[in-house]
Amino acid sequence: MRLSTAAPKIWARGAVTLGIALAAAVTVACAPVQQAAAPGATPATDIFGTPADPAAVQRGGTLTMALSAEPDMLDPTQSRSFYTRYVFHTMCEKLYDLDQNTRIVPQLATALPTVAPDGLTVTIPLRQGVRFADGTPMDAQSVVTTFQRNLTMPGSGRRSELGPITSVEAQGTSTVVVHLSAPFAPLTSVLADRAGMIMSPAALQQLGDKFGSAPVCVGPFKFESRVAQNSIDVVRDPNYYAADRVFLDHITYRIITDASIRAANLQSGDAQVADQLSTQDVPSLRNAKGIQVLDSNSLGYQGITFNVGNTSGLGNAPGHVGTPVADDPRVRQAFELAVDRQALVQTVFGGLYSVACSPVSPDTVYTSEAAQACTPHDPAAARALLQEAGVQMPYPIKMITSNNPDSLRLAQALQALVADGGFNLQIVPVEYSALLDQQDRGDFEMLQLGWSGRIDPDNNITNYLSTGGGQNVAGYSDPALDALLTRARTSTDQAERVRLYGEVVTAIHAADPIVYLYRQRNYTGVTSAVSGVQVFPDGIARIAFAGRTR
Repeated sequence: MRLSTAAPKIWARGAVTLGIALAAAVTVACAPVQQAAAPGATPATDIFGTPADPAAVQRGGTLTMALSAEPDMLDPTQSRSFYTRYVFHTMCEKLYDLDQNTRIVPQLATALPTVAPDGLTVTIPLRQGVRFADGTPMDAQSVVTTFQRNLTMPGSGRRSELGPITSVEAQGTSTVVVHLSAPFAPLTSVLADRAGMIMSPAALQQLGDKFGSAPVCVGPFKFESRVAQNSIDVVRDPNYYAADRVFLDHITYRIITDASIRAANLQSGDAQVADQLSTQDVPSLRNAKGIQVLDSNSLGYQGITFNVGNTSGLGNAPGHVGTPVADDPRVRQAFELAVDRQALVQTVFGGLYSVACSPVSPDTVYTSEAAQACTPHDPAAARALLQEAGVQMPYPIKMITSNNPDSLRLAQALQALVADGGFNLQIVPVEYSALLDQQDRGDFEMLQLGWSGRIDPDNNITNYLSTGGGQNVAGYSDPALDALLTRARTSTDQAERVRLYGEVVTAIHAADPIVYLYRQRNYTGVTSAVSGVQVFPDGIARIAFAGRTR
């Protein structure tokens, strides 16, 4: 799927126009995605967990969850970390949520939105009698206030997610009407994530951009305290509209970045839940007495992001980075050719993860052969592209990565694999929260990071690769790709959207601002001391309605 000629540069210095992208994409055949499976490995079977049986759990007590990385700011408008969503789950409910079958279901809304025939007006009915953790009522105007903040706040990570909204109005106390300049198919799925978390207007007025220091939302629990790099505590909220469903008094999220230590805390009982179990620990934990491993497919991906235009920080106009990997897509294409994805998932993760070459989850209705096309491993072709690009060989490139053991094992495997393709990969490990800051500043050449994924492909792509996207840390900009993404997100024809996302993936492969590597499974450990913990394909451990086992 490679061996393109040099592409003309546009704003981001390394983006290619769609026409060139398509021409490049057909010069080398694509291979279908293959799933890795270790000899004798347990077949991938979803184990979501079951809701708590009120007769089987006691009221009161504390649950401790070992969390694999520190959440970023506890502000739904600004947050971008997957790990923050664990905490939000207990204290910041959304207009909509996902069930275990990845269907969108009402949460603070009472029904799915009603969409006008022209697609330009969306009406959302709200629960009545709901109060925020500060005791103030949640009504239509508070929802409007949250929308306005997400749409206008500098640094908002939600602005590009929300699409072509022109205005939002309250009709009475229990109805919100959203007006759009064009139909926007992903809106409901967006509102099942951070953009749909409704914040207390009183707290917003009091705290402003410091809302994350003492967040106030609607939820089974409310924020109590945070110790940086250590823990976050939430306590039961008596104002919650379904307080009778809440059994625990207190939840502590303890930050434990080393997977082996998380597993040890699970086995000792110091933690009752542990997220992101290492594939090295999963087999033994599955056989451990008193421990269940919840297991579900992920909607997301792990990959490599190149800095092609982030010269002055996230949210600012792309500039000229001035490196060969930023200026010439052939260097990035060569890197993808040098990666043996199958070897990665087999040797690093024991075949418990699967190869990924695309931001479109194969578990959604938007998948297609084009959306799952995969560039074959071809180190000879990688070296030929580097030679054609006229760069030093082996080409030196620095990659920042999280400093946890699993990430370092992946980085070291990548380092060895791409050497045959002509790359001298230098690993720069940093703490996770520092990595987020570094990527936002554009202080990287290449970084290894992933995305937990959403059911609508727009939520996996536009924010990351469209010009001005709220999480476009690559600084990538291609007007032709922007146009494709706009057509896909404004179409209400599912078949057309499937076709367009296939074209989007083809264009991404030809420019390679992001190289997708593998798709995780969600492995979460739960001890028998608690009941009612569930994990769905969005990866979030649902512990708000769990309880201590009788």
